[in-house]
Amino acid sequence: MTARRGNMKQPLTLAEILAILEDPRTVPDLRRYYVSADGKAFSGGQFERLGGGGDRSETANEFTADDLIAVQLLSVHIPPPRALDLLQGQLGRDVAAQLTEIPVDVELGSDAASPLIADAGPADRAWRMLDHATGLGWVTAGKLLARKRPKLVPVYDGVVSCALGTGTGFWSWLHDILREDDCVLAQQLDARSREADLPGAISRLRILDVAVWMRHRNDHHDGGCLGLRLP
Repeated sequence: MTARRGNMKQPLTLAEILAILEDPRTVPDLRRYYVSADGKAFSGGQFERLGGGGDRSETANEFTADDLIAVQLLSVHIPPPRALDLLQGQLGRDVAAQLTEIPVDVELGSDAASPLIADAGPADRAWRMLDHATGLGWVTAGKLLARKRPKLVPVYDGVVSCALGTGTGFWSWLHDILREDDCVLAQQLDARSREADLPGAISRLRILDVAVWMRHRNDHHDGGCLGLRLP
């Protein structure tokens, strides 16, 4: 087995990511997270689906109470003052103005995604507004945007960062990986979704996130983690 030291080494290659998806543990991990027959599926499996989804047409460009609950299913805490600010304050209005510039159907890896995730693009501006808000930070900022634009913005935290060996610039890195070799990564993510019989609301980005997180969550530790162990 070969250990990768999170952000201390180069990010995983496309071939290494495909090896994770093709590993026989991946489909059972996805089923356990989303559709466990014993009723013990992870609460985070409702992140995309709670209340009909954060990108549904009626509320795609504003934060709702469902969105805040959904994000907290992914083990982050939103302080009450920030929750109110997102629901009925200036922060919510400022981010909503950026969301109106981001179509709900644009997928990371597509040509249309590039200007949205670019520095100073609307997704980047929205993320920075949330990241800079007291009590939120980069993980929560990303999860809030992933709830509103699940096809474009990936869920991303320290466990996934460590496993993939990535740091800042994650959106652009993943965007490029999704475009490599005739979009083979997207094809493999679709294949794992079918094999695991996942609900249609689960985006490709979340399938990758869950597959990687499930693989590394028990081995990860803060400070000097060696990263995901690959064959």
